Amino acid sequence: MARFSTRLALLGSAAALTAGAVLQAQPAMAASDYQWVALGDSYTAGVIGAAGDRFEVPRDGCERTDRSYPQVIDRDLYGLFDLTNVSCGAATIESVTNAAQEPMGQHLPPMSEDPDYPFPAVPPQSAAVGPDTDVITVGVGGNTLGFADFLTQCMQLGGAADGQGTPCKDAMAAELPAKLTQVQTEYDEMLAVLHERAPKAKILAVGYPTVIPQDAATCQYGDLTQFGTITQGDLNWLRQEVLEPLNKAIETSTGTQETASFVDLYAASQGHSVCDDAKWVEGFVTAPDQLSFVHPNAQGHRAAADQVEEAMLNAIS
Repeated sequence: MARFSTRLALLGSAAALTAGAVLQAQPAMAASDYQWVALGDSYTAGVIGAAGDRFEVPRDGCERTDRSYPQVIDRDLYGLFDLTNVSCGAATIESVTNAAQEPMGQHLPPMSEDPDYPFPAVPPQSAAVGPDTDVITVGVGGNTLGFADFLTQCMQLGGAADGQGTPCKDAMAAELPAKLTQVQTEYDEMLAVLHERAPKAKILAVGYPTVIPQDAATCQYGDLTQFGTITQGDLNWLRQEVLEPLNKAIETSTGTQETASFVDLYAASQGHSVCDDAKWVEGFVTAPDQLSFVHPNAQGHRAAADQVEEAMLNAIS
């Protein structure tokens, strides 16, 4: 209730100011009082068809969609924020901090070919923030950890093992601690760079939602609308030792910056995993034949928007 009352108060203030300007026969005040920059990877950008339509013309290969959570919030708040959305599919933490990125678009051979590929490199996302930025949202880290690679390898190894055991954990667990350390180190650096470039901005670090259910037995082995041939044991490992520690690493890094805070999507999305009936994240494919490779759908972005929006309004109150 506090979130909605805060939103109404802010919007009401903006409307009153604008009305006052009109009555004084002066140019109307700009509706956008705060500068917001959205940074992140495909979990921010949208990317898949189940998260809306691409709206970038001409395409830059980042695959931002109109039902991704930055665009949902932008519509919700009626111009209270001036949004600059530079999120990009396949972005790593370094893509946000200081590395140009060559976007992939829908080019995922041999599964899909993108006729517009290759795309020109886009600048580091941090270049979009500056001294006038009031709020930064950033959702990134999964590609630095290599979550997509884990999924691909786990599906291949699970198929070879006929769905038995934990072949992916057995093959890949040893490299995980170093990857998680890398995430936290690079996240610390990213937050420092963002604060340096936008010293007055509130930085909202957006975590990842629930992807795998608490009970992996609810997932159907071999179902590509879920996790395909990843074994039940490996799904439990991916949840407990990969995704949950990833969120923890992001939260821990965020705690080192006074101007940053963590937005937890995980708790609110329990019961809406890839394997749940009311799913907020699609599996490897969206029925019948659309590649989705384990990304949030429009419902997931709507739910994320609710959490992020509340944090944004609190940041400017």
